[in-house]
Amino acid sequence: MFTLIVILFVLGYAAIAFEHPLKVNKAAPAILTGMAVWTCIMLGHAQLFPAGHGGPEHLVDELYHHLSGIASILFFLLGAMTVVELMDAHAGFQVITDRINTRDRRVLLWLVGVLTFFLSAMLDNLTTAIVMAALLRKLVADRNDLWTYAGVVIIAANAGGAWSPIGDVTTIMLWIDGQVTTWNIILKLIVPSLVCLVLPLLWIGLSMKGNITRREVQEDPNVARVSKREQYTVFFLGLATLLGVPLFKAATHLPPFMGIMFGLAILWAYTEFIHTRSMEDRGQYQVTAILRKVDHTGILFFLGILIAVAGLETAGHLTLLSTRLSDTLGSIYVINAAIGVLSAVVDNVPLVAAAQGMYSLQTFPPDHTFWELLAYCAGTGGSMLIIGSAAGVAVMGVLGIDFMWYLKRMSVPAAIGYFGGLAAFWLLWH
Repeated sequence: MFTLIVILFVLGYAAIAFEHPLKVNKAAPAILTGMAVWTCIMLGHAQLFPAGHGGPEHLVDELYHHLSGIASILFFLLGAMTVVELMDAHAGFQVITDRINTRDRRVLLWLVGVLTFFLSAMLDNLTTAIVMAALLRKLVADRNDLWTYAGVVIIAANAGGAWSPIGDVTTIMLWIDGQVTTWNIILKLIVPSLVCLVLPLLWIGLSMKGNITRREVQEDPNVARVSKREQYTVFFLGLATLLGVPLFKAATHLPPFMGIMFGLAILWAYTEFIHTRSMEDRGQYQVTAILRKVDHTGILFFLGILIAVAGLETAGHLTLLSTRLSDTLGSIYVINAAIGVLSAVVDNVPLVAAAQGMYSLQTFPPDHTFWELLAYCAGTGGSMLIIGSAAGVAVMGVLGIDFMWYLKRMSVPAAIGYFGGLAAFWLLWH
């Protein structure tokens, strides 16, 4: 049964990895894998656990224990995604994007990179990547230029998300579970993350000259129905909600999903107030309509994969893997570097979830170098392949970037940035 669980997990993972050829949304195999793993655990508990373990009743209690942590992550994501979609519906992001006027290729390269880096830290890398990809599609006409800037967006979004507690799903997971704290993760990772961004920008900028060909942008007719006052108010309220979550957690000691839901409720009430008072039909700007745009399949994917990983933890697979990694590789730097490289092929969410299961807070206490390295490596390693991160997959879908093109043009600078940032961390904190 122990081996069967591994086989089921690998098969499920393969189905997730080959989502596009199979034409099956990744949420379906993720949920199926999670349910199958726990079904095997319950049916084979007599083989998996020693006598006196407690039987099925104890396993159900363990499942509920895991589910409480998983639910806090999912509710946080749901709240954050709703806030961001609400800001976008009110053309809030145009407050930033309208300021981009340059045509110089190198200037735009650095502008896009730096803007994405800090925007990702404030929002999250997935949302930022989608927003920036949409912006680039409106600004850049030439396909090669467009894909190059999009590659920079992927690298910058992942680098920016690594040093912020709310910038990446994996960092959120570590932050919510108590492995890292807000100010420590910022202090320790901001310089390595900057190195991870700057080195690829320098490398790519060497081959860039002249001006871009700008695409003529047509005004969205719906945007005119939202006043400037409403646009700015919703944008800054949403931004305050997202940025205020760490402060809310520090002040109240409540879990982060409570902070994001608190802010969402305020924003919800405000948008209901302004749109229900309007003489026009503004139903598309209300939260009830916005919720339809939220990526619910993505949330279900996280549910399935996190439950599956929790099953591997319960059954003892992760403990065995951690022992093997520690015995084989030894150094926490080598272990995390390997995890980062692996995250270019395998989704970083289950990798981090697996590491959380493999290594307890007794082994590595909060703010230990291991967790900080894990946040950096898992967050930035996925940039080496376009399928290695949620940001990469999203941009690939929005702009239709070819896998091999990215491999040839962006993988090398992404790898230089990744290992450069890792070296910077070692020099600063070793």
